[in-house]
Amino acid sequence: MISGTVGRGAVLGTLALSLLAMPAQATPGRAGDEAPSALPAPDTAGLRDVLRSAVAQGAPGAMARIDDRGSVYTAAQGFADQGTRRAIGTADRFRVGSVTKVFSAVVLLQLADERKLSLDAPLNRYLPGLLPDDRITVRHVLSHRSGLYDYTNDMFAKTVSGFETVRNKVYSYRQLVDLSLKKPRTNTPGAAYAYSNTNFVVAGMLIEKITGHSVRSEYENRIFKPLKLHDTSYVHPDVKIQGRYARGYLTPDTPGEALVDSTEQTVSWAQSAGAVISSTRDLNTFLSALADAKLTSAAALAEMERFTKVDSTTAYGLGLRRRTLSCGVSVQGHTGVVQGYYTYAFTSEDGRRSVTALANTSNNVKVLNTMAGTLESAFCGKRRTDRKRAMTAVARTEDIAPSVIRH
Repeated sequence: MISGTVGRGAVLGTLALSLLAMPAQATPGRAGDEAPSALPAPDTAGLRDVLRSAVAQGAPGAMARIDDRGSVYTAAQGFADQGTRRAIGTADRFRVGSVTKVFSAVVLLQLADERKLSLDAPLNRYLPGLLPDDRITVRHVLSHRSGLYDYTNDMFAKTVSGFETVRNKVYSYRQLVDLSLKKPRTNTPGAAYAYSNTNFVVAGMLIEKITGHSVRSEYENRIFKPLKLHDTSYVHPDVKIQGRYARGYLTPDTPGEALVDSTEQTVSWAQSAGAVISSTRDLNTFLSALADAKLTSAAALAEMERFTKVDSTTAYGLGLRRRTLSCGVSVQGHTGVVQGYYTYAFTSEDGRRSVTALANTSNNVKVLNTMAGTLESAFCGKRRTDRKRAMTAVARTEDIAPSVIRH
């Protein structure tokens, strides 16, 4: 165990990095894939540097965990709670934001495996009259190609006041969809990628209609319990996070104003698009299992991994993002933004190495971009070429209010 402190006029917290050579069995790859991962060793010093930078840029705390075929690397910097000055640690739970979308997509792909839905069927076949265009399919919704307007653009055009307006509200799925439908669609179905939280609100409605059960029970019975994700929960509309957790701090739009403690909220504005609570260990376990086809059939996983290019470094499948790093390695998973929390949760294509990183702030694009460097450190090793570019120019928008310019 290596520990230390860094100062910025005052001690910011404890930096911890550990490598545990666990005697766990290596996770097998997909059928026919017996070759070991060719990834270089994680750059643990680089990981520490990224977390230090995020704290220096305004995050109260930052942490990351890498799971690599039985070995575990953890690092943490700063505070989980500004009031008590408790150091943040990778055992802390947190709100994962849009990483929730992966859970929702997995449930729907499982239902496709069970022949209870078709990805290319009109959404209105299952939810009659919900959408104004029968051409919008399940696949369009899961790939952000439906053209449905993202209601969060209006809801969070003003960061703090928008949040305080919805912090304790409880919405129905239909109310959120209706907010979207008040605005023109962004494109015809299938014509273009346009990230929209509305899509995964519709996904939640679809899960509940087909199964007859709540999204919470489907997450629990299909994913949380089988994978023993003991830190993972869906508590909507409750506002509390159980157990040990990192508090979230929302950065105001006006520079110099105090951070807003945004920990307690219903997250009803997001629900199946962003309301899951989890930990670094659980998200790594989840993504590794998904990539290894332990949650869906291989055919369903292949559908999730039919990625469409978004820009030079990113692509989107069905509820999955793919990012190509500076070293040429491609990883898949999702970013997550909910007020007070930035999450990066990604795994290698074979699921053998996964990383989850968290900074307990949001509305701070410098921190968002810096935290992308945890992927570089986890998957590219000590390669330094283009590292600075990768850490400062990858993330261009947030997962909430993606059309609102953030500084």
